Amino acid sequence: MVDPYRALLLLYVAQRLFEVFWSLRNRKRVLARGGEEYGRGQIPWMVALHLGLLVGCWFEAGLPGRSWPPPALFALLMITLLLANVLRAWTMLALGDRWNVRVIIEPGRPPARKSPFHRLRHPNYLGVTLEGVALPLLHGAWATATLFTLANAVLLLGFRIPLENTLLHGNLTGGMRPGDHDS
Repeated sequence: MVDPYRALLLLYVAQRLFEVFWSLRNRKRVLARGGEEYGRGQIPWMVALHLGLLVGCWFEAGLPGRSWPPPALFALLMITLLLANVLRAWTMLALGDRWNVRVIIEPGRPPARKSPFHRLRHPNYLGVTLEGVALPLLHGAWATATLFTLANAVLLLGFRIPLENTLLHGNLTGGMRPGDHDS
C-alpha cells in the first residue's frame, strides 16, 4: 500500500499529466489560429525541473529522519498547497485555450487582464513556486525544496518571465522570431 505522502505525489503526477494533455490540445488550437511559439529551448529544462521535483520528493521522503512536520507547520504547508492549486486552476481557467506550458502568442489577441491577471503578473508561476516549496517540505524533503526553488528561480527569472514580458509588451524589436531566446 502507498503511504499518504506518496499518494499525494501520485495525485500531483496525475495533475501534471492532465496539464500536459490540456497544453497539447491548446497548443494545437492556438497554432491553427496563427499562433507563434517562442522559447522552445526552455521546455526540456521545465520538464526536467518538474520531474525532478516529484522524483526528489518521492526518494528524499524515504530517507532516514524524514517525516511529517509538526501539526502547525503541516497545516500551513497544506493551506499553501491548496492556495497554490486554486491559483493555478484559476489561471488556467481564465486563460482557457490560451493556457499552455509553452509560450505561444496569437496575433491580434490581447494579453489576459481579467481574473488573477488583474492583480498578479504571472499567477501560474507564483502557484508553481509555492507548490515547489510546500510539497517537498510536507515530508521533510528539504534538499528537494531548496534545489527546486533555486532552479525554478533561475529558469523563471532568468529566461521565462523576461521572454513573456518582452512578448506581452509587444517589444519584438531586433527581428525576434519564434524559437529565439531558446536558452
